[in-house]
Amino acid sequence: MPLPNAYAQYNNSKVLTASPAELTMMLYDGAIKFCNMAIVAVENKDIQKAHTNITKTERIIDYFRQTLDMKYPVAEDFDRVYTYLNQRLVEANIKKDKEILEEVNQHLRTMRETWREIIKKNKESGV
Repeated sequence: MPLPNAYAQYNNSKVLTASPAELTMMLYDGAIKFCNMAIVAVENKDIQKAHTNITKTERIIDYFRQTLDMKYPVAEDFDRVYTYLNQRLVEANIKKDKEILEEVNQHLRTMRETWREIIKKNKESGV
């Protein structure tokens, strides 16, 4: 079996067996990865690649917004954060602004680390 096929099967299996919390972590990782790729593309003046990766980051954040359970008050806070991040990404895409992308990436990293801690505490408490 060729190596790329084995890697694709491994990734597919990883997604199919992941818990909802782990899937959320994977989405944060993806958003951060695409944002990093957009930063590099802006530095290299690769406008199309920057646009493509900013758009991928926006789609993940849009997904987070769409899946918020608004019956919980904290969801409104997350909605405001995700709305802000998407607005900043649109601005970064228009201006091809590396600093805005770095700001968004920092917020995403903070949110990912918070999520990581929540997963860890839930595993420790047996939830």
